Amino acid sequence: MSIGALDAAAAYSRALTALPGLDRAAAAEPEVAPAAVTPAAGVAESGSFGAMIQSMIGDTTATLHTAETESAKQVAGKGDLIDVVTAVGAAETALNTIVAVRDRMVGAYTEIMHMQI
Repeated sequence: MSIGALDAAAAYSRALTALPGLDRAAAAEPEVAPAAVTPAAGVAESGSFGAMIQSMIGDTTATLHTAETESAKQVAGKGDLIDVVTAVGAAETALNTIVAVRDRMVGAYTEIMHMQI
C-alpha cells in the first residue's frame, strides 16, 4: 500500500477542517501553537475529559505539522536531517498516543453498551 503526496495533503486538510477552534490562517504558519484549539461550547476549560482530549488532538496536530514543515525544509535542501528525524519521531509518538486513547475509549464504550440495566 502506497500513500501519495496528494493523499497526505488531503488527509491533513480534512484534519484541519475537523477541528472546530483551529484558525486556518494560523495553520498556514510554520509553527501552530497548541493553544489555537479551543474547547467546544459546553465543555469546561479545565478538568473535563473532553477538554483534555481536545488539547491532546491540538498538540498532536501541531506536532504533525512541525514534522511536515521539517520534512519540506529537508526536501528543499534547507533543513537538517536530525531535525526531520526528531520531528517525525515526536509526531509518531503523539499519533500512537492518540490512537491508543481512541482504542481505549471505544473499548470502554463497547463495554458500557454491553452492560445490562
